[in-house]
Amino acid sequence: MSHLVTAGSISLLSVPPTGPSTGILFIAGIGLVGACLGQLAELLIGRALPHLGGPLTVRLRITTAAATFGLCALLAWRFGPTPELPAYILLAIAGVQLARIDLLHHLLPNRMVLPLLGAGLALLGVAAGVSGEAGSLLRGAVGALILFVLYLFLALTSRNGLGMGDVKLAAPLGLYLGYLGWSHLFYGGALGFVAGGLASAVIMLRNRGNKPKEVAYGPSMLAAGLAVILLLP
Repeated sequence: MSHLVTAGSISLLSVPPTGPSTGILFIAGIGLVGACLGQLAELLIGRALPHLGGPLTVRLRITTAAATFGLCALLAWRFGPTPELPAYILLAIAGVQLARIDLLHHLLPNRMVLPLLGAGLALLGVAAGVSGEAGSLLRGAVGALILFVLYLFLALTSRNGLGMGDVKLAAPLGLYLGYLGWSHLFYGGALGFVAGGLASAVIMLRNRGNKPKEVAYGPSMLAAGLAVILLLP
């Protein structure tokens, strides 16, 4: 009996406590790390692309930091400590900065969109290798191609104000959505287009002098994609 009690005591001491507090600390920690990395991203953008990096008001800095914190915390809640989490944290950090730039300058710079695609492929490739989900990576690559071609077709054949920056942004979004599943790719792509159209309509109703080409579609695409990533199982 004494041996059993001793063994039980050792096993209890050797197992770290887990529970709701651990999950909350993890989520809050990831959110804080994401917010700090977002501030670092703002500084790097200001140096590499000075015409897009500023000047930033205190209110705008707080808004972008809060948005990055919230998105990263939600992604930590969605994925947990999985190999895929770093890739989606990168999407949140870059997405907030791209949305800010597109809203202010109506531009999605290649020097941000293309590295997001390349880094996404690398991080999701590592995640697929660790978890043995090579099929997910292949589906993500196909999703990037599908969404890019679809948005390119829409930009060339319609007058809805889609620009080539939006077309290029569709590729990394297709990668991240497609990695999770075909349904994510479908709903994320479709909702992004619909949300952009609704935003364009609202702006035109509020100010009839605005034309569709003056509407920033990037934030709508990013918001729809991240919403689908967070909400769709």
